[in-house]
Amino acid sequence: MIHSNITLILTLSFLIWGSPFAAKFLRIPIPPVEIILGSVFAYVGLIGHNEYFNLIAEVGFLYLMFLAGMEVDLKKITRSSGMIIQKSMLFLALMVFFSIVSGILFSLNTVTIVSMPLISIGLLASLSKTYGKEQSWIHVAFIAGILGEIISIAALTIFDAAITTGFNISLVIKVGYLVLFIASVYLLYRLLRLLFWWFPELKHTLVPKFDISDQDIRLSMALFFILIAVMLSLELELALGAFIAGVAISVFFHHEKKLEEKMSSLGFGFLVPLFFIHVGASFDLESLMVGGVVSGALLITFLMIASRVLAAVVLKGISGSKDALLIALSLSMPLTLLVAVATIGHETKLLDTLSYYQLILASIFEILVSMIIIKILQAKRDSD
Repeated sequence: MIHSNITLILTLSFLIWGSPFAAKFLRIPIPPVEIILGSVFAYVGLIGHNEYFNLIAEVGFLYLMFLAGMEVDLKKITRSSGMIIQKSMLFLALMVFFSIVSGILFSLNTVTIVSMPLISIGLLASLSKTYGKEQSWIHVAFIAGILGEIISIAALTIFDAAITTGFNISLVIKVGYLVLFIASVYLLYRLLRLLFWWFPELKHTLVPKFDISDQDIRLSMALFFILIAVMLSLELELALGAFIAGVAISVFFHHEKKLEEKMSSLGFGFLVPLFFIHVGASFDLESLMVGGVVSGALLITFLMIASRVLAAVVLKGISGSKDALLIALSLSMPLTLLVAVATIGHETKLLDTLSYYQLILASIFEILVSMIIIKILQAKRDSD
C-alpha cells in the first residue's frame, strides 16, 4: 500500500510538471494533454484508485468552478445591452432544441439526450487565462455560459433528486431549497452592496492592499469552503456554491487585482491539473476496444458541437461570424457536468455500460476538438 501511494505521488508530480512540455510539443492545449496522460498512466498501472486522490481531484474541480466565478465581471454583465442578454437566452433555447431533436432522431439513450444541452464554463476559465478575458468572444461566452451553467446545475440538481428520491414531496423540498438558496444569495448580494457603499473602507479592512499575512487568500478560501459546506448541508450541487463564491470575490474585491492572479496560480499550477489527470485516469482505455464506444462517442461529440454551432447563428450580429463560432466552441465542453450525469445514470442503472463509456469518451473528445479548433481560429485572427 505504501509503495503504491509513493508511486502515485511520484507519477502525479511528474505529470503536473511535465504536461506543459508535452502540450507544447504536441501543440495542443494543456487540459486535453493532462486527460490523455492520466488515462495512459492509469492504463499502465502507475495511477490507481486512491481515496485521497479522488478527494483532491474533487477539490480541484470545485476550485476550477471557483476560478470560473472569479472570471465573471458581474458589473459588465449587468450593464450589457439587452440585445446581448436576449440573444444569449435565444442561443441557449435553440441549443437545447437542436440537442433534443438530434438525440431523438439518432435514438440516443434518454440520459444521454438530457446531458447533451448541458453548459459548463469551467474550461472557459482556462481559455480566458490563455487568450485573455478582454477578448470580445470570451466576454459574450461568459454571459451565455453563466446563464447556461445556472440552468444546467439546477437541472442536474433536479435530475439527481428525481432519480434518488423519485417524483414526490422530497423532490419538491429539494427544489425549494435550491430556489431559497438562490433567493438568499441575491438578497445577501444586495445587502453587502449597500453595506460596502456606506462603509467603503470595510473592503480594504477585509482585503488590505498592503498585507503580509495573505488575508486576501485566507478570505477567498474561507468563502470557498463555507459555500461548499452550505451546499453540502442542503444536499445541493457543490459546483454551484464554489462558482458563487468566486463571483462574490470578483464582485466585492475587484479592487485587489493581484488576488485573481494568486488564486489562479494555485489552481492552474496544482489543483486543476490533478482534476484533469483524474478524469483521464477514470477512463478505461480497454473500453476503446468495445464495439460502438468510439463511434457512439464521436456521434455524441458531433451532435453536441453542431447543436451549439447552429444555435450560434443568432450571435453573429453581436461581433461577427468568427466570434459566434468561437463562442459556440467554447461552450461545447461541459466536461464535469457530463461526467456527473453519466455517473449518476450509470449508478442508477438508467444508463447502460456502453452509453456510459460513450458519454465519458465524448466529454474528452469535445475538449480535444473544441480547444484545437479554437486555437487554430484564434491564431488566424491574430495573424490577420
